[in-house]
Amino acid sequence: MQNEYAIKKEMCEIGKRVYERGMVAANDGNFSVKLNENEFLCTPTGVSKGFMTPEYICKVDAEGNVIQANRGFKPSSEIKMHMRVYKERPDVKSVVHAHPLYATTFAIAGIPLTQPIMPEAVIALGCVPIAKYGTPSTMEIPDAVSEHLQYFDAVLLENHGALAYSVSLLDAYHKMESLEFYAQLLYQSRMIGGPQELTQEQVEKLYDIRRQFGLPGKHPANVCPNAKENRPSCHSGGGGCCSSKGGGGATEADLIASVTRKVMEQLKK
Repeated sequence: MQNEYAIKKEMCEIGKRVYERGMVAANDGNFSVKLNENEFLCTPTGVSKGFMTPEYICKVDAEGNVIQANRGFKPSSEIKMHMRVYKERPDVKSVVHAHPLYATTFAIAGIPLTQPIMPEAVIALGCVPIAKYGTPSTMEIPDAVSEHLQYFDAVLLENHGALAYSVSLLDAYHKMESLEFYAQLLYQSRMIGGPQELTQEQVEKLYDIRRQFGLPGKHPANVCPNAKENRPSCHSGGGGCCSSKGGGGATEADLIASVTRKVMEQLKK
């Protein structure tokens, strides 16, 4: 198990990667690591993530209160969002928030990342819905993100950026990197006529591969709300769990169909 100083050094290294890959500008972005049930390391507010050193890193409790911070540094103003993820997803050990260019472009346009265009993205990332807009540093963002935490391992934040979380800092960062790569490919393929999507059958085969790998986290292969209702997953055009405005439930048409089905069932009794 890594000691705290080693984790702080890793956070600085990830900060450098995020900054050098253009996933943040100036002092944007924040990430955190869970040490135990009441201790978390997090990046400070108001500093460039590309130029951090270990003494920049702060420690907070499960409520976001400062346990330790060197003079001149205080925890990210978005720590409430991180704490909500840890509270509702006990399996998560790290959270990464950034503003990757292409992914954020989709977030601003109100378009979720659900088109199945690459096997790697379907297996490792799954669908990426959009959490409705919330004012930064308020409880609006944690509340919006909460809607998606039990179904996905990454979400776009409407008009804001992206959030990824996983079993380690490196894994959370890799999800953010994969999310951005997927968004860039989708954006560029749309520029030359539109992507050729994988078929529903192909997607289901990829889901089977993921199940065989036993990969951690939440994924449409296991917990898609649509799949539980015997409807196509969002990857195959179901849409309900990844609506363009981040809705976590069924579409209006789905609800009407569901009510009609239940009425018909009652009439047959």
